[in-house]
Amino acid sequence: MKRREFLGMLGAPVYADLLRRLDWQGAAESPKADVTIKISPVEIAVAKNKIIKTTGYNGSAPGPILRFREGQSVIVDVVNETKTAELVHWHGLFVPAEVDGSAEEGTPPVPPGELRRYSFVARPSGTRWYHSHISAGRDLKRATYTGQFGFLYIEPNKDPGEYDQEVFLALHGWDPYLSSEGEGNLEIIYRLYSVNSHALQSGEPVRVKEGQQVLFRILNASATEQHRIAMPGHTFKVVSLDGNAVAMPCEVDAIVMGPAERVDAVVRMNRPGVWILGESDDAKRNAGLGVVVEYANRGEAPQWSAGSQAPWDYTIFGQAVETGVPGGGMIPLVFRKKFAGNHWVDNWTINGKSYPKTDPIRVRANSRYRLRFDNQSDEAHPVHLHRHTFELTRFAGKTTSGVRKDVVVVPAMNQVEVDFTADNPGPTLFHCHQQLHMDYGFMAMVQYES
Repeated sequence: MKRREFLGMLGAPVYADLLRRLDWQGAAESPKADVTIKISPVEIAVAKNKIIKTTGYNGSAPGPILRFREGQSVIVDVVNETKTAELVHWHGLFVPAEVDGSAEEGTPPVPPGELRRYSFVARPSGTRWYHSHISAGRDLKRATYTGQFGFLYIEPNKDPGEYDQEVFLALHGWDPYLSSEGEGNLEIIYRLYSVNSHALQSGEPVRVKEGQQVLFRILNASATEQHRIAMPGHTFKVVSLDGNAVAMPCEVDAIVMGPAERVDAVVRMNRPGVWILGESDDAKRNAGLGVVVEYANRGEAPQWSAGSQAPWDYTIFGQAVETGVPGGGMIPLVFRKKFAGNHWVDNWTINGKSYPKTDPIRVRANSRYRLRFDNQSDEAHPVHLHRHTFELTRFAGKTTSGVRKDVVVVPAMNQVEVDFTADNPGPTLFHCHQQLHMDYGFMAMVQYES
């Protein structure tokens, strides 16, 4: 490709100067990127008279749905048009540490006004996502509080395609602020919510036909909140969690998701009408967290009714089989809250220490380990392991197998155990995906040893 064509693809004369300053070994010889992501300020009309000013990808929030083939070699150019350094994390992908999008792992940030190129092989298949991975602290206009998130779907080499329609739904909270109740510590409150870029009844409905099987790919892109999602009169047949096929697909009345979790669920459209698919909590749903699902030739008002409030249980999607501790052994990880004072943000510890002083989780390449997450706090924690997938072996006292994830919500005052194979060498970040917890100490590094 000629240099002029390459610069034209980037879309503005400013990138000619940008590439010259980056000294790109001659842009004429550089391969064309499969995707260019521009990080820039955006305005989105979430609801009538509700304009959100945030940072997004390619002029929108969420960003474009990226689709790659399993095993495809991918080149992504990231252009930072903001005034602060940024990182893009490829959540759920088996990529090298230097391109994973984590400063803690050694991925270089994208400086203001600059461009960085990411190259990786798209794997594993399934519903993944991409998002900002920087610290926000008390600045709620940064990191995952913004519109810097989007779906990344890796198409499997063999896809049965047992559905008639595919719908991507990203849940997000907007206009956050820090609040404390009485003498309590600070927490994040959101004034407005959306599914994709619109609050409930502010965007186009999901249009369906009777008899269809609709595959919903749902992402909780919230920085801090867990959500319970239901659709009156319908059930969700959960087929994948975090993009990984479950051992025992089964139907549930509601889906519960912590920050960063994904659920793929098939809904059979057998109750003609107009329905709300949304958050079970009335206040959050009324603040926008929902979307209308409209059957063909129906024009009545959207219907909602309270559904089941049964606790979420990952083990129903696995087999009740107990497996022995793998050869690498058991690694205990104890989570505790560290009181920081009234009207302040709590700190968090792993085995008694806060990041960056947390002890490394030491592993050897190709060995399999069991991690015991011992949550000794009064809050649930959606913990995430970068660049690997783990398998649940015990959840809140129940044994299971065949449920593979990269995020698991560890309930308050409870334990979860997972097995993982250390098969992707390099510095690897483990952290709580609740942004406030991550920013205030809830991180540790997995360290490969020779």
